[in-house]
Amino acid sequence: MKLIALTGGIASGKSTVSERFRQLGAVVVDADVLAREVVEPGQPALREIAHRFGDPVIGADGRLDRAALGAIVFADPRALADLGAITHPAIWRRARELFDRAEAADPHAVVVYDVPLLAEASADRPLRFDHVVVVDAPVETRIQRMVELRGMSEDEARRRVSAQADDAARLALADDVIDAGGSLDETLRQVDALWQEIAPAA
Repeated sequence: MKLIALTGGIASGKSTVSERFRQLGAVVVDADVLAREVVEPGQPALREIAHRFGDPVIGADGRLDRAALGAIVFADPRALADLGAITHPAIWRRARELFDRAEAADPHAVVVYDVPLLAEASADRPLRFDHVVVVDAPVETRIQRMVELRGMSEDEARRRVSAQADDAARLALADDVIDAGGSLDETLRQVDALWQEIAPAA
């Protein structure tokens, strides 16, 4: 198995790159999906979140109120760090299970771990990746995407960007960088070329 980490800041184009890798034959493990799984009702992480942040972040149906939690953590770096200390290890444990499952099904699988917070949560991942790919786009481009495509206010978009690791911290981890600041076709051409380098036999 070859294990590839794919990361990038919010609205960088990482999801587009991840989907292209999937189309090319990779097994994609999406940390955002796992992040939702580990806070489902009955999961230990949800109980820890309720203990740390209180009843306002739990809805009447017993599920996590993401909007309420987001309003807290994106306005308070310490709260965001506390949330990460709860969720990152749980997400990583689940990811390891899925990596092992993929390898058991195909020892030659190329597994792409789509993980936004690679730089922020690196201490929780003792396993080394075979390759780290960073998707990059200018900050102003990313803010514009969040405003136009996600309906955020500009202030909220800037808060979301500033809550993540800065671009330099992410780029310092990179074996390769996909520049997703241009057109979709330009981005996909870079992904296709990189696939041939890192998974030529796939």
